[in-house]
Amino acid sequence: MTTIVRWNPFREVAEMQRAMDRLFEDSWRGVRPTAAGNTLALDAYETDAAYIIFAALPGVNPDAITVNLDDDVLTVAAEIPQPAFDEKDNARTLLYERAYGKFTRSVRFGLPVAADQVEAAYENGVLKLTLPKTPAAQPKQIPVRANVKA
Repeated sequence: MTTIVRWNPFREVAEMQRAMDRLFEDSWRGVRPTAAGNTLALDAYETDAAYIIFAALPGVNPDAITVNLDDDVLTVAAEIPQPAFDEKDNARTLLYERAYGKFTRSVRFGLPVAADQVEAAYENGVLKLTLPKTPAAQPKQIPVRANVKA
C-alpha cells in the first residue's frame, strides 16, 4: 500500500537549518575563542583632570608590559602566556576559553595628556593607567562677580 504525504517545503528548510546548526556546532567545538585580532580589552574612564584606563593582563610579568604614549595615542602591549603541561601529565583539553598570545591596543585621546605625569600600576593581574590631562585641557571655573558697575 502506498501512502501519500503532502510535501511541506518549510519542514525541509527547518530540517536543513537544524543540520547546518549541528554541523557548525560540531566543527567549532574545541576551537578556542580569541579576541578579535588579539586586541587587548580595556575599560576607559574620564574625569575632569585625567583619563583612567584598566586592562586585565592575568599571569603577565609587569616587566613584559609595554606602555607608550606618543602624540596623545596610548599603546599598551603584552603577551599573556599559555599554561604549559609536562608531557607526562597526559592532559586533555576539556575547555579552552581564555585567550593567550600577544595583545596590543592603541587609544587616541580627545584632549592633550601630560605625558610626563602618566602613572602605571599593576596589581593582581590588572594594569591601571592614570593619564592626567594638560592644565589647558582641564575645565576651568569662572567666578561670577555681582554688583559690578560698568
